[in-house]
Amino acid sequence: MKRFAKWLTALLFALSFLPLSASATGYTQTRYPIVLVHGFLGWDSIGPYDYWFGIADALRRDGAQVYVAQVSAANSTEVRGEQLLTYVKQVLAATGAQKVNLIGHSHGGPTARYVASVAPELVASVTSVGGVNKGSQVADVIRGAVAPGTLSEAVVGSIVNGVAGTIAFLSGDSSAQMSTAALDSLTTAGAAKFNAAYPEGVPATACGEGAYQARGVYYFSWSGAQPFTNFLDPLDGPLSVLSLAFLGQKNDGLVASCSSHLGRVIRDDYGMNHLDEVNQVAGLVNLFETNPVTLYRQHANRLSEMGL
Repeated sequence: MKRFAKWLTALLFALSFLPLSASATGYTQTRYPIVLVHGFLGWDSIGPYDYWFGIADALRRDGAQVYVAQVSAANSTEVRGEQLLTYVKQVLAATGAQKVNLIGHSHGGPTARYVASVAPELVASVTSVGGVNKGSQVADVIRGAVAPGTLSEAVVGSIVNGVAGTIAFLSGDSSAQMSTAALDSLTTAGAAKFNAAYPEGVPATACGEGAYQARGVYYFSWSGAQPFTNFLDPLDGPLSVLSLAFLGQKNDGLVASCSSHLGRVIRDDYGMNHLDEVNQVAGLVNLFETNPVTLYRQHANRLSEMGL
């Protein structure tokens, strides 16, 4: 019996070093390339540190073609959208693909929606993760405290532009930063104005689902609803404080769950906060919830099964 136990242990140890099984190969291989789009004050990579922490590599490992867009860390949805449109055209030229699958986090959700609305022939799907699709009460509170044209707006705008500029410099991005334009885009009023011009996939009701498909583009969304998830994460505390702006509404610390809805809502109450949704900070996420990397792998497989 002892001899058998030793043999079994040795076998399991050896198997742990084998490559992924054939069943995993191609699991994330979509028909069209995946383009990841970061949110407000985001980046593609700063040195070895990725905004989409561990996600792009996990998708590539099982067959996906993944590209990570770099747009302004802080600017309006429309400006960021035009930057993304240019990037999408570059990806299509480099790959020979006809379309891309866009996955946007936070402000990256509306940014991706802009491209799908103005150039639907280039986009197979848009997936919004914690997307600010109907604005954020946090942005509303900030805009209420920092009125347009005031000294406080100038001071706060200068500080945030400095932060955004530093992020852009460290990530090798030379695009302009305009934090007040970003703030206006992220408010409830700014989102409503944007949605009137680019309505595809946006729910007609306060907390329902939107059209699953519009003008040939498929729309999906998911989000978290737990601002504090890991006591080791230094940003969980601030997110918990910011969550008070939602006055009891389900939220991820920066975006209300209902505001995140777009197209087919996969789920809006994962045990994740706004940063957990992109596996930040450095993978310090909720140990009692599905790992966010797994969600992206599952979604790539979903797109693959749909022929996208």
